[in-house]
Amino acid sequence: MSPPKKPKTSGFLSWYFRVNLLKRILTGLVLGAVCGCVLGAFPQAAALFVDNARIFGDLFIRLLKMIVVPVILFSLVTGAASISPSQLGRVGLKTLLYYFATSVISVAIALALANLLRPGQNMGIAGDAAVKGTEAHAPPLSQILLEIVPTNPAESLARGDVLPIIFFALVFGIALAVVRDSKDGKVAAAADRLFELCSICAETMYKVVGGIMQYAPVGVFVLIAVVFAQQGPKAVGSLLFVTLTVYVSLAVHLVVGYGGMLRVISKLSFVKFVKGAYAASLTAFVTRSSNGTLPVTMRVCEDKMGVPRSVSSFTLPVGATINMDGTAIYLAVCAMFIGFATGQPLTLNQQLTVMITATLASVGTAGVPGAGAIMLLMVLESIDLPVTAGSSVAAAYAMILGIDSLLDMGRTCMNVTGDMAGAVIVSKSERVLDEGKWSSAVIPGP
Repeated sequence: MSPPKKPKTSGFLSWYFRVNLLKRILTGLVLGAVCGCVLGAFPQAAALFVDNARIFGDLFIRLLKMIVVPVILFSLVTGAASISPSQLGRVGLKTLLYYFATSVISVAIALALANLLRPGQNMGIAGDAAVKGTEAHAPPLSQILLEIVPTNPAESLARGDVLPIIFFALVFGIALAVVRDSKDGKVAAAADRLFELCSICAETMYKVVGGIMQYAPVGVFVLIAVVFAQQGPKAVGSLLFVTLTVYVSLAVHLVVGYGGMLRVISKLSFVKFVKGAYAASLTAFVTRSSNGTLPVTMRVCEDKMGVPRSVSSFTLPVGATINMDGTAIYLAVCAMFIGFATGQPLTLNQQLTVMITATLASVGTAGVPGAGAIMLLMVLESIDLPVTAGSSVAAAYAMILGIDSLLDMGRTCMNVTGDMAGAVIVSKSERVLDEGKWSSAVIPGP
């Protein structure tokens, strides 16, 4: 997901906005870590800094939490309503089943590796004594599944109950897609206007996200400085380890998930697929935008892999909207990291909740900067680890936010690669794949 365009501005803060957002966030991370380590050597100064500067970090947390519910609602409604029911035939059903299956597999792989590697264990991140979280007690799985269905959607929106909001938004979006396809012209036109309204609301919220992310470097600096002032240099190793865990999970899913499905279902070479897909995958890694990479993705699938336009024109745009395996892996690993780092390792029921929430949340992850981090807030809320200002969970979340751009490159690359694998598998199952482009030893490069 690419950074927002730098505002054209002049004046006191023009130098700030002229610098790339990614560079500003990374600078805030580094300066915050250095400042925190220096302050850690002077306990009195560290306590004074924490007491007086924390408000600027807490403000960033509150701004992010402010937009979680509207971003979820409008993104999911728009995403679900964008799929025309007339397209949901055989190709559509296969595409959606593939995307759902790979999302579940990706989260399962991420949780398994996070349980094995245990990123953040023994960090013991502390927050204010008054708000520091205690070990969360998740309800039984049967209750979690039942409570996904809201009895009052308005109440769920007001309370910020994440899973019911997701369920309602998906149901509403699908129903809106059906109404848009109505044979009654007036009804269809009215539904189109409602869809356009939801789309505009979603775009407006993306602009709000972009504005908040301009403040991210300041918030990250303060939050990271507070963490390092309290934890010291040992936090650096934990950040590197959680990054490694995410990328290992992405690699395993690439080989086992996509490679296994290509070989078992379609009898196609995984190596040839990777060599043919690398142009789009690399573009996604650099730009961090699934939607921005879409033209390259479609060209690669059609020209290099033999996917007909009749399939690619449906599977790839839909995939750019709802297929977010890389994001699901990021959400699962980071939720596990925050649990370990705060001394609240997730229970089995909580991990199953993460699997459900991460799978559904990845459907609505918007292609804007910081969207993955916003969805992480949602996942944490669903497992009773809310990001409360001054809490240990907020401190661990701040650490993840500081390296979010590094993780974003990998997860976006995985999202786009998964879209291409889906297009190939669906085309093969429909017997419309041009296998002549797979017959040579190597699929031609761009």
